[in-house]
Amino acid sequence: MQKINSKTIFELLMIALGCAIYGLSLDMISVPNKLADGGISGISLLLKHFWGINMGLSSLILNIPLLLLGYRFMGKRLLSYTIWGTLCLSFFLWFWRLIPIIYQLNLEHDLFLSAILAGTLSGIGLGLVFRYHGTSGGSDIIARIGQMKFGIPSGQLLLMCDALVLIVSLSYLDLKHMMYTLLASFILSRVMDTVQQGAYTAKGVLIISDNYEKIGQMIDLKLDRGFTYFKAMGGYQKKERPVIYVVVSPREVTTIKNLISREDPNAFVSIIDVHEALGEGFTYKQKQGHLLFRK
Repeated sequence: MQKINSKTIFELLMIALGCAIYGLSLDMISVPNKLADGGISGISLLLKHFWGINMGLSSLILNIPLLLLGYRFMGKRLLSYTIWGTLCLSFFLWFWRLIPIIYQLNLEHDLFLSAILAGTLSGIGLGLVFRYHGTSGGSDIIARIGQMKFGIPSGQLLLMCDALVLIVSLSYLDLKHMMYTLLASFILSRVMDTVQQGAYTAKGVLIISDNYEKIGQMIDLKLDRGFTYFKAMGGYQKKERPVIYVVVSPREVTTIKNLISREDPNAFVSIIDVHEALGEGFTYKQKQGHLLFRK
């Protein structure tokens, strides 16, 4: 049985917050501006349009078979988080309809702005849910399974699931609203992956140089960054030489490029995106020292 501790409580609260933001986006923006949605939420919108069925109730009922599928692949802990997320989303879809705030943001005159805001808010909400190991049910369960089993980014898989439901939504939406809905779904997938993977992006730097020792020393002194030597062999000369790997913040890229250029103008440098960096200097306090020399 999953032990309830402060970390678990925090994760459950963040999942609830994500569901609240996602539900607010649907109730405050998508429904009033006739924007469709994908997955179970999109099907709930279809049921509301044709038969007037409450979105919270239909969302809860439609999630039952998917929860059974989730139990097969995700295990008890993730399934319990999914059930919590499903209940939270159903609750907030009902709750926000009772709050006058949903009538205070009139975007009906600007579908472009509506699509951007709907995609951004929904992406933030679902990103928080996934970041803290939950789902809000529906196609989120499929996205979570795809991420766990096949390594497919959850945002991309959600976009594919959304597209299928959006095609059906053409039965009550015109092409104009459908295109703006697709824009919102694209923004959702991008924002969601950013929130889930970490909004902070670092830069990984690979350096190949005969002066690797001097470059490493200057990285240590001037940037106060740890670095790693990789053993590598040149493809043409078959000569072994170390490769320096160091992770820096985006604002330090120019500094390290100038540093390398001073020590070896002919050095080979490759700079790659790092979506999340954990450890000293990134997720806890970096060592402090003199401007030029470490303590």
